[in-house]
Amino acid sequence: MKTVFSRAAIALTFLSLLLLSPVTFSEKCNPQDKKVLLRIKQELNNPYLLASWDPKTDCCDWYCVECDIKSHRITALIMQSSVPDTNLSGHIPPSVGDLPYLQNLEFHKLPRLTGPIQPTIAKLKNLKYLFIEYTNVSGSIPSFLSQLTNLQLLHLSTNNLTGSIPSSLSQLPNLESLHLDRNKLTGPIPESFGSFKKPGPDIILSHNQLSGPIPASLGQIDPERIDLSRNKLEGDASVLFGSMKRTQILDVSRNLLSFDLSKVDFPKQSLIWLDLNHNNIYGKIPVALTKVENLQQFNVSYNRLSGQIPQGGELQKRFDVYAFFHNKALCGSPLPPCKK
Repeated sequence: MKTVFSRAAIALTFLSLLLLSPVTFSEKCNPQDKKVLLRIKQELNNPYLLASWDPKTDCCDWYCVECDIKSHRITALIMQSSVPDTNLSGHIPPSVGDLPYLQNLEFHKLPRLTGPIQPTIAKLKNLKYLFIEYTNVSGSIPSFLSQLTNLQLLHLSTNNLTGSIPSSLSQLPNLESLHLDRNKLTGPIPESFGSFKKPGPDIILSHNQLSGPIPASLGQIDPERIDLSRNKLEGDASVLFGSMKRTQILDVSRNLLSFDLSKVDFPKQSLIWLDLNHNNIYGKIPVALTKVENLQQFNVSYNRLSGQIPQGGELQKRFDVYAFFHNKALCGSPLPPCKK
């Protein structure tokens, strides 16, 4: 019995010492990565968004940071705020280029983030995802982004970016999605965009001030989503159509486009969204549209279309007068009947 009690006493004593004495745990975070992160925090004026970035703790546990499960190198830096009055301010930190294993870099909903897209980002050769959205980052879209050949998603939406779109972006061999919408971009859509590796990335360029014709070369690629709406594009957009394409969303609304709609064809199974409103499109609505099986959004209002709206399919079932009105001489359900 004494032996049992003595063993229990030893165990309790050892446990007490363990709890009372400081224990040093090995840190997983790479020391060099940690130095870089602390420099980034300083370059952003020590915002409360990064309050967890305490040099006494493991940086793999810090908010906005993700580490590789094996190497423990920093692979993701995701800075986003859920509150509009975040005190994170300044430029994109130049030190982000010193995280060589970074695959995902995001700055999202940070209205006090200003200045240009940093040239040091070009050093991130492993980068797959670059998101700079809902910030006040300004300047031009840098051509050095074409050096990031592993990029899959390039989203630069809702900033203050100006200037033209670099033609060199078409050299990104793995790009799946290109979002440059809601900026102040000017000039044409680059002809080189037709040379994207097939089938081509989703191309979202809406809410800018782009001008000129839609390049005929865009007919050589086959993205699932194309949104060129709310620009100043003119001329022929028929190259974007085709019965063999896999297009799901096509929006060219609120431009200056002018072409004969009756001469284009549509993907019958994939197309779910077609918006052509507020252009100068003429001709008749093709009967082929009645064969599109899953059309959920459709608008050809404010154009110069004429003739009878084809009967059948989803055109009358799903879409009311507002999808068709303000055309030259369009008639038939859901608009008033055609005059005999």
